[in-house]
Amino acid sequence: MEAQFFKFLKIVGVGFKARAEAEGRLLFLKLGYSHEVELAVPPAVRVFCFKPNIVCCTGIDKQRVSQFAAAVRSCKPPEVYKGKGIMYVDEVVKKKQGKKSKGS
Repeated sequence: MEAQFFKFLKIVGVGFKARAEAEGRLLFLKLGYSHEVELAVPPAVRVFCFKPNIVCCTGIDKQRVSQFAAAVRSCKPPEVYKGKGIMYVDEVVKKKQGKKSKGS
């Protein structure tokens, strides 16, 4: 049996969703833009959505799986102030403190 490689992506944000269609050949992402982002999945990779906010990229070729997962993540990288965006499940985003207003 050939080794399967997985990359899990988590989508964080109100109203952010993902759905896979055409047997994992197309990935649609709702990321708060005015349009839905549509990604064509490469032939060596399959995509599953377990929940609307969890995306799983799987395949035999580790490099291609990682490359596609990185392409999905680049659609909306994690944001350091609110923590929204697409991140890997095991990724930790350090939040920054916002601007402090002067106390009067």
